[in-house]
Amino acid sequence: MSADVIPLRPRESEPSLGPIMALTANGMNAVNQVILERMQSEIPLIPALAGHLIAGGGKRMRPMLTLAGAALCDYHGTRHHKLAAAVEFIHTATLLHDDVVDGSEIRRGKAAANLIFGNPATVLVGDFLFTRSFELMVEDGSLKVLKILSNASSVISEGEVDQLTAARQIETSEDRYLGIIGAKTAALFAAATRIAAVVAEKGEAEERALDDYGRNLGIAFQLVDDAMDYDSSTFEMGKGKGDDFREGKMTLPVILAYARGTEEERKFWKDAIAGHRTSDEDLAHAVELIGRHDAVNATRERARHFAQRAINAIAMFPASPARAAMAEAAEFAVARRS
Repeated sequence: MSADVIPLRPRESEPSLGPIMALTANGMNAVNQVILERMQSEIPLIPALAGHLIAGGGKRMRPMLTLAGAALCDYHGTRHHKLAAAVEFIHTATLLHDDVVDGSEIRRGKAAANLIFGNPATVLVGDFLFTRSFELMVEDGSLKVLKILSNASSVISEGEVDQLTAARQIETSEDRYLGIIGAKTAALFAAATRIAAVVAEKGEAEERALDDYGRNLGIAFQLVDDAMDYDSSTFEMGKGKGDDFREGKMTLPVILAYARGTEEERKFWKDAIAGHRTSDEDLAHAVELIGRHDAVNATRERARHFAQRAINAIAMFPASPARAAMAEAAEFAVARRS
């Protein structure tokens, strides 16, 4: 098998999710059918609330990665359809819970479920989707798959709690931040891709390669999300702009701007992260400071590093449309502006 490094290189056109979406289109139709069936309940509020988020768009990156990983492993069965749906249910459940914890008002460009249905219902439907995901895992019958996805669910919860305890802590280090996003975001990316090698009955080396791909891609993806929240050139996102700032989250752009700032600037950051400077004018000043110290570009540069690691991880697989699509997905993750 080839062990060439696949370079992150300039393109004549911007990278896109087009190739991976085309690669997984048929499989995603099957996955979406499973999602639609399994979000149903005799309690009308459950499909109404779940459908508000699930039907609200989103890139569906995680289930696509399960399908793309299966294609990379030359798997031609159907087990991965239910498992990809389980992955999406885990992700959706975490989004519902996150929006309650954060008090979010916007998700994917429209009112967050907790704002419409209330916090108790949103938490409970998130729990329902978690249970649906585990039903799908059990139906698959693989203890190895169950272990991978259940462990990822546990790690995600730990990451969310760690992020909660790090909020408003101005001295949060870059290492701790990377640990948080490695848990709350990258763990599910890693699990989603790794299970493809399991259902394809590949060896430990292929499992590890796909795990590394997903984990590094997940970190790159979250880094860019956090960069865009303070990027003055992309002041529109699916989630409410400035939420991280007002919630006192220590994301990498803030960590870098604080480290590089003057004493006066550090005083502003201490007050802002403590929750004493949260107006629109304060947010605008935060964006200006982050721009002054090039913290958005520095965050994107770190994202490119992790994207390259993701691409290198799958270099062990033979060249194929699946490998090319997955490599371009990593390039897209760092090039995107929304």
